[in-house]
Amino acid sequence: MGIPAVVNGKQVQFDGPEDMPLLWALRDLLGMTGTKFGCGIGQCGACTVHLDGKPVRSCMLPIGEIDGRITTIEGIGETEEGRRIQKAWLALEVVQCGYCQCGQIMAAAALLARNAKPDDSAIDIAMAGNICRCCTYVRIRQAIKEA
Repeated sequence: MGIPAVVNGKQVQFDGPEDMPLLWALRDLLGMTGTKFGCGIGQCGACTVHLDGKPVRSCMLPIGEIDGRITTIEGIGETEEGRRIQKAWLALEVVQCGYCQCGQIMAAAALLARNAKPDDSAIDIAMAGNICRCCTYVRIRQAIKEA
């Protein structure tokens, strides 16, 4: 018997142990590879998904503890904030290597859902802990402001 969940608006069953991190359930059980493994300890942000609209680190969330609707990078384009941030990301050519960008986009979309016109301080707080090895932070900030 699987663990029921709603991912990107679709009812799914995770056929894994309750302590399996959501990251691996998404990638290995559902084949959704947009959410990335970075550090495995919830510090880098590459694995960020939304749980009821709030950003969470999927590497730290066991599937047995999920209580809510999950949105991944594959589904964020279905939200208004997600479409706006994706459009700005492309227009400003934010991506360099791209590895962290799914987590960056997820954090930015959650911020814009709460605050349509964030100032630098709000952006800093919302994006804290999302590490970009290519240091595209200036373009990330510009894209959030444009979105």
